[in-house]
Amino acid sequence: MKKIIVITSGKGGVGKTTTAINLGAAMNYFGRDILIIDGNLTTPNVGIHLNSPEVPINLNHVLSGKADAFEAVYEHESGIKIMPSSLSIKELSRIKPEKMKDFKEDFKKISDYIIVDSSAGLGNEALSTIQIADELIVVTNPEMPALTDALKTIKIAEQMRKTILGVIVTRVKKNDIEMTPETVKEILEIPILGMIPEDINVQKSLNMKDAVIHTHPKSNASRAYKEIAARLLKVPYDSDKDREKLLKRILMKMKLKKD
Repeated sequence: MKKIIVITSGKGGVGKTTTAINLGAAMNYFGRDILIIDGNLTTPNVGIHLNSPEVPINLNHVLSGKADAFEAVYEHESGIKIMPSSLSIKELSRIKPEKMKDFKEDFKKISDYIIVDSSAGLGNEALSTIQIADELIVVTNPEMPALTDALKTIKIAEQMRKTILGVIVTRVKKNDIEMTPETVKEILEIPILGMIPEDINVQKSLNMKDAVIHTHPKSNASRAYKEIAARLLKVPYDSDKDREKLLKRILMKMKLKKD
């Protein structure tokens, strides 16, 4: 069954776009047909993350009736389809996020799984994106301000009668300061889909303009995203077997490994 999964958060800067891209990449890794839509119309980043910052036709053209949905789709070299939004400041005054709901069925004609990166916060733009969701995933960090905003998002989504799959906690350091998984679950009262560890490879992948799933497929963050994707898709995945071999890591650190 085709479905639209919206990735949202009450707070900006928690790793929502990174999660949307890498969850989509992980689902694609398991052979699924994926479309990632940049529903963050005012501050879009999906195209930047995947090296398609400026494209001839984008989501803004679709929402304004200047193009059909399929015309705004571009295929990444990995096989993922993406629908970027415009980076133009001129477009800001013409944005109509409430139009998103009118194209829900058109989006579903393009791929089996549509991952939508929502804008942060709880304004009209974010709520318009949440409105088109068949299922919702909330992204947060293990700290109180992010959890407080995530809880607001959850409560509003529940009022909108949206199915919330759970929360993905990013930038997990496992120190004595951050919130424990048990505390996160107690505060948010929804399942924890996965914990993404703090991983320098995520920053490296951003610099390389690609998903960490592609640039560092055996990294801690990549394997964590694959675990979540496998759980959602109900397919087998052994994270330990996908771990980089110790000898290879040693050689890389010694700069002896050849490309």
